[in-house]
Amino acid sequence: MFHSATLKLTGWYLLILMSISLIFSAAIYKVTTDELGNRLGEFQERFEQPDMAPYTSPNHRLFSSFRNDQRSSADRNILFTLVYVNALIFLGGGALSYLLARRTLGQIEQAHEQQSRFTSDASHELRTPLAAMKTELELALHDPNITKAEMQELLKSNLEEVDRLTTLSTTLLQLSRMDYSNIEFERVDANVVAEEVIQRYDKNANRIVLQLPKTSTYIKANQSSIEELFTILVDNALKYSPANDKIQTEITVRGRQAQFSISNGGKGIPADKLPRIFDRFYRADESRSQGGAGLGLALAKEIVELHRGELLVTSTDSKTTFRVVLPLFRKN
Repeated sequence: MFHSATLKLTGWYLLILMSISLIFSAAIYKVTTDELGNRLGEFQERFEQPDMAPYTSPNHRLFSSFRNDQRSSADRNILFTLVYVNALIFLGGGALSYLLARRTLGQIEQAHEQQSRFTSDASHELRTPLAAMKTELELALHDPNITKAEMQELLKSNLEEVDRLTTLSTTLLQLSRMDYSNIEFERVDANVVAEEVIQRYDKNANRIVLQLPKTSTYIKANQSSIEELFTILVDNALKYSPANDKIQTEITVRGRQAQFSISNGGKGIPADKLPRIFDRFYRADESRSQGGAGLGLALAKEIVELHRGELLVTSTDSKTTFRVVLPLFRKN
């Protein structure tokens, strides 16, 4: 589909280019030949003046024929040169038009492929638990010996799947709504947001250690989006760290940027899989998925990019660290 579109766009680019080139060539040919004819005409008029009589003997009256021959020869040379130049423009312009068309449609093609993969993955993620629920319910429906306890366990399992589907659909909706043009920015204290998120997740266990600067850290951000970002990273760290390990979090200010970092122990992420952990539905290790759909970090990446920031990750065999870099709020 995109190959055909590329060829069509190349043709349109080339048509526009050659139309402009031919119009200019016709204008150049007209102006040049007219000027040449005028110059030769002026020279002939000068040659026919009375003071040139000694030179206008019958032997010299061949000038008119000479002028016509030279005019025809010059016209042919000009025409040949313009045809040659337009041929070069056609060949070079065709190649450049194709490259430009590929560049123009390349990003659209890439976005289309990503959207297709996203739709396919989303369909799979939604269909799989629904199929499992359907199978369990059908088996229970046709089992005359099922007990009340087994039925309750089945309902509990299905409710867990419903919660998972609800979370998945909410995350998909959030990803689809990510739009920089519609998001509202304000002055947000990153310190306060981090404290609120950590308190919500770590009320009594005291597993999360938070280090803050002595003064407020104001960033230019959308309040709810930053809360969602910190929530994703904290939740991710809690899921993939051993039960009794401390999670280290810190906010620092460097130049015109604020940095939020969060580190957790446990099994690290293989180096060859780090570049893909922010892809939608990607799981570096199924054993580490904890029942997630692989959308949390993708959403975190989207939020950071909407704020013109960076989301970085480093990982060893026993430690993983995520770093969020965001611009500080500056008064106009």
